[in-house]
Amino acid sequence: MQAHAETNGYGVVRELVGHGIGRKMHEDPEVPNFWDDTRFGRGARLEAGMTIAIEPMINQGTFRVYQLKDGWTIVTADGKPSAHYENTVLITEGEPRLLTLHEEEERA
Repeated sequence: MQAHAETNGYGVVRELVGHGIGRKMHEDPEVPNFWDDTRFGRGARLEAGMTIAIEPMINQGTFRVYQLKDGWTIVTADGKPSAHYENTVLITEGEPRLLTLHEEEERA
């Protein structure tokens, strides 16, 4: 996905990552939504029973973003539009299970 986005002039956000889901909304492990050679093979091993949020963010321009003073809102550094998509995935002994697909997505 990252290669396709970047080949077509879009940026893949690197400052924010997906995450574990548990008793709190944002837990370990961090789940990068982009390729980074320095992280490859160094993250947590996904195990059955874990639930993670995968949430790629694609910007029309640069991949860079920053947080507004409200402490929550994230905007692109160049002011261009961005898209954020999120799914929650249950890691199982077999195939991962998508917990947040909508009917329309299942038909696609």
